[in-house]
Amino acid sequence: MSAVARETAVEVVDLAVTPLRELNQRLHDLAADPSGPRRWRVVNPNGAHAIACGLDADVEVEVEGHAGYYCAGMNKQATVRVHGNAGTGLAENMMSGLVVVDGNVSQSAGATGRGGLLVVRGDTSARCGISMKGIDIVVRGSVGHMSAFMAQTGRLVVCGDAGDALGDSIYEARLYVRGSVAGLGADCMEKELRDEHVAELRELLTRAGCDDVDPAEFRRYGSARQLYTFKVDNVGAY
Repeated sequence: MSAVARETAVEVVDLAVTPLRELNQRLHDLAADPSGPRRWRVVNPNGAHAIACGLDADVEVEVEGHAGYYCAGMNKQATVRVHGNAGTGLAENMMSGLVVVDGNVSQSAGATGRGGLLVVRGDTSARCGISMKGIDIVVRGSVGHMSAFMAQTGRLVVCGDAGDALGDSIYEARLYVRGSVAGLGADCMEKELRDEHVAELRELLTRAGCDDVDPAEFRRYGSARQLYTFKVDNVGAY
């Protein structure tokens, strides 16, 4: 097969007849075999767990339906699109690449993510972006409570509302919320939205396909920097 044909051809895998382990093994093999298919379409996922988990190749995977836990976990380089909803731990520990979900996502989306871009067109549940370490997350809808808990670096953009305890024990991640915030967590505070932040937001929203959203309508949140080291005066906040 020519290089052009390989780039345009789509490998279709039906999880109603093909074991998930076999699909993931074929996708993992692409890290050492650049001659394999570059575009994949997964049908009948039926909420299976760990679909397209652990990829390390510049490929595109389209999941036609709902995915279960840990879809696209530990992703590197790949583009994974879920045309449905996704369960707990979507894109957990993501390193690079792009993960997009058309629907809603359960808790801990993008947890511990170190790089890449995660886009959720709907809402996410609790703990979105927990302990994020460099990932960028754009949520078109709202996020649940304890989102960005212990977020270290990276950016979380919420076009809707945020639940209680946003950014609890946050380090240096940047949080942007367009709607209301039910409550801020320990050591999280609202900060000035300056021109450079509006420019940063505009770039992120454009990459996420949300360029119809005005970046000037957001508020910025980050660390008050009072919990980096133990202080006895703050013992009640730990």
